[in-house]
Amino acid sequence: HNNFSTMADFENSAPSQPSAVHSFFKRIGDTKQNLLDKSTPYMYFRWIFTCVLFLLYGLRVYFLQGWYIVTYALGIYLLNQFIAFLTPKVDPAFQDPDDDEDGPSLPTKSNEEFRPFMRRLPEFKFWYSSTKAIVFGTICTFFEALNIPVFWPILVMYFIILFVITMKRQIKHMIKYRYLPFSHGKRTYKGKEDTGKVVS
Repeated sequence: HNNFSTMADFENSAPSQPSAVHSFFKRIGDTKQNLLDKSTPYMYFRWIFTCVLFLLYGLRVYFLQGWYIVTYALGIYLLNQFIAFLTPKVDPAFQDPDDDEDGPSLPTKSNEEFRPFMRRLPEFKFWYSSTKAIVFGTICTFFEALNIPVFWPILVMYFIILFVITMKRQIKHMIKYRYLPFSHGKRTYKGKEDTGKVVS
């Protein structure tokens, strides 16, 4: 009888522990999401913060003289994110010119209706993923096992070549399909000047 009562007490008390842990992590997740929501309008401050993080990461790698593989991987990831940021959500290369219902198309004439540039990777997601990658890269520099010895000038040369080839292909894509990866807002028309005179 005592064994059964002990088992029952254990079963009754067991669920309380996971629920406390779950509520703790849920509270952290809600706080993080709340901070992200509040930071959404402050684009320039967000990117300044990310640039400072990246500068601190670069200084850390420079003074420690290591973790070049981590830096190379971080550079490749940021380059891929940047290309996705510059690429339209609906790639015109795969779009049927006769099909107008397959998402918003890019305006090709100056007198066409304004359509905002729809990105494959929105600005906020680009910022968030880049910031997370920089933080993760910084954390990696605290683990000596990830400091793989490598001749770093080769990595720099590889990255420069990859960057030039990738950007050249992206610019050719922009020229071919005649789009700019930026939205400047709707066109405004200037009305007649207000002279202050009342016409009866």
